Amino acid sequence: MSGILTGKRILVTGVLTESSIAFQAAKIAQQEGAEVVLTGFGRLSLVERIAKRLPTPAPVIELDVTDQEHLDGLADKVREHVDGLDGVVHSVAFGPQGAFNFLEAEWADVATAVHVSAYSLKSLTTACLPLMPQGGSVVGLTFDAQFAWPKYDWMGVAKAALESTSRYLARDLGSRGIRCNLVSAGPVKSMAARSIPGFEELADVWNHRAPIGWELSDPEPAGRGVVGLLSDFFPKTTGEIVHVDGGVHMMGA
Repeated sequence: MSGILTGKRILVTGVLTESSIAFQAAKIAQQEGAEVVLTGFGRLSLVERIAKRLPTPAPVIELDVTDQEHLDGLADKVREHVDGLDGVVHSVAFGPQGAFNFLEAEWADVATAVHVSAYSLKSLTTACLPLMPQGGSVVGLTFDAQFAWPKYDWMGVAKAALESTSRYLARDLGSRGIRCNLVSAGPVKSMAARSIPGFEELADVWNHRAPIGWELSDPEPAGRGVVGLLSDFFPKTTGEIVHVDGGVHMMGA
């Protein structure tokens, strides 16, 4: 039986553990018929081990999104596994500990957070352009930047920059048939989340404010949102932010 991504080739960044949204996106993409290639950085052996837990073991390419040499060589490395791409998942974010203290943060920490978490959406997408001559779909992951969340601080600013970056990419790449959208997911207890000081206080909002509920240990709903946007079911949707957060984003004070 064919799925909504049958015949599509998808690059997924940010898979580190099975608890990540990126892993769920890769898993569901395969279940929906896609051929998936992963990227990893730093703990490549861990990513390779996790890649074997997908329905079909996926190849892993080393990629530091802040390293121009890695970006320049990405298309050739991807071509070792697939002959092009129909979709790219950007699931990369990082902020040094100093970025989680808004008033005391130094520019070096803020710059790192913005570079890795926002500018990299542009860097990754443009690195993949040679692989997408017929167009395709780029999907990133954000955390609602409309609000000043407890403890999130400069990472919240970086996510606001990510959301703006997505809109400008959508504007500039539309003529090439490339859509760029984001999934704004509720908090998930992943390895990345554990590095956020005060994550429990931040996440507790969802325990009380999600009209249809939210499970912190379940990244699958957000993964499904990513796969939906990768598919052809949204052929004229670009520059959009789709909330997969149990409805918290629309609740008043």
